[in-house]
Amino acid sequence: MKRITVLLLATLLGGCAVAQAPVNGFVYSNVQAPLTATASPEEPQRVGRASARSILGVVASGDASIQTAARNGGITEIHHVDVQSANFFGVLAEYTVVVYGN
Repeated sequence: MKRITVLLLATLLGGCAVAQAPVNGFVYSNVQAPLTATASPEEPQRVGRASARSILGVVASGDASIQTAARNGGITEIHHVDVQSANFFGVLAEYTVVVYGN
């Protein structure tokens, strides 16, 4: 019976939710990191965000593209792009692209 329980848990938890980040905490993580930058000398005036979420690594949805984040912020000239990644016990994960620009 123990073998079946261990096998079942390993199967269910093997696809735990994970959001890509430079570092991940096993229990909890909430990390911001740079993704890309341009040579634009102007200070960014607008911010746009786009996210994708995952539950247990089984169900994932969202559009975390740079294009969607720029559109959400009304940005036509991108200054730089950051990412935010959050993970809670491998159960819930969120990956957000943050675009700064004008």
